[in-house]
Amino acid sequence: MSTQTVTPPQRAAPDEAYAALRARPRKIIIGLIGMAVVVWALANLFLAFGYYPERFGNKIVIALLAIVAGVAGAALLFWFLNMFVEGLPERLTQGVIPYAFLIPGLLFVALMLIYPTFQSINYSFANSDSTAYVGLQNYRTIFSDSEFWNAIINNILWLIIVPAFVVAFGVVVAVLSDKLSANGEKFAKSLIFLPMAISAVSASAIWLLVYAYNNPGQAQTGLLNAIWVALGGEPQAWLQIETAKLNSILLMVILIWLQAGFAMVLLSSAIKGVPEDTLEAARIDGASEWQIFWRVVIPQIMGTIITVFVTVFITVLKVFDIVYVTTNGAYNTNVIANLFFNKLFGASEAGQASAIVVVLLVAVIPLIWFQIRHFRSEETNR
Repeated sequence: MSTQTVTPPQRAAPDEAYAALRARPRKIIIGLIGMAVVVWALANLFLAFGYYPERFGNKIVIALLAIVAGVAGAALLFWFLNMFVEGLPERLTQGVIPYAFLIPGLLFVALMLIYPTFQSINYSFANSDSTAYVGLQNYRTIFSDSEFWNAIINNILWLIIVPAFVVAFGVVVAVLSDKLSANGEKFAKSLIFLPMAISAVSASAIWLLVYAYNNPGQAQTGLLNAIWVALGGEPQAWLQIETAKLNSILLMVILIWLQAGFAMVLLSSAIKGVPEDTLEAARIDGASEWQIFWRVVIPQIMGTIITVFVTVFITVLKVFDIVYVTTNGAYNTNVIANLFFNKLFGASEAGQASAIVVVLLVAVIPLIWFQIRHFRSEETNR
């Protein structure tokens, strides 16, 4: 009768498990200390960039150091954060990991957005240098100021005209470009999207050349006046024509030119995503291309249209740089954001400027809420 040797089941070495358990408190301590040191070092370094730039040579050196320190600092911060989380009890580790890596971003958002928001609300009840509270006086002042109401009216006009034209132009370009050949579509879309790579300040400078005015009898270097004079008209100072808000409309053209590429890209993608079988079914039923566009394509891309419209709407509500660079609010072209800037830095009225910002914030909140609800409903319907 043969004997068979039975190998006992392998068990985890108790020494390894015990060593891992003992290492947890050390990881927690090292992780906490490491995060604190990294945050302290980065804060001091960036404060030094601001207060003692001469110690670093020139701006190029500061920029390079900021990039290196920022990337390396972020990597170290998350490395120590991961070490800290690994030191927690195992059940707690699995639940904490997702939130732990969100905390730095949330803290940064709180520091850069939430804190200034509440600080602005606080300062809106203070005097011009924020040294004493004056109650609702700042709100009474701005609501009784004709310039404030003129800015409100201009903002409303921007909100009515710009998003609608951006969406309409984006849809038209998206549909027409889809009819081109592959190379033609790429070229057309690249050309229309190109202004998105230009800042609003640069775009305003370009369009100032288009609207440039020279006295009658002189050569008109501005494109618009050159065309106008060639057609037999007199040269016009276009940005000074307040009749029918023509100067404000000409400023809106700049933003429409900038945002049309953004709308085109999103809407073109949505149109390409329309199922081909729905289009073929409509053609079989005898629908014309015009009917297919309005009754088949548009309903199916309505979610994207709303997203583009609301995004541009919020952008328009905060428009500042175009007005500041071109007219600085002169000739009745002022808007809320530019009025705030002039109140704060031109008139040194921090209280009134903060009150204007609070009014703008209150106006933006319903739009953001609508945008969030729209995104959630889209995600639910997918």
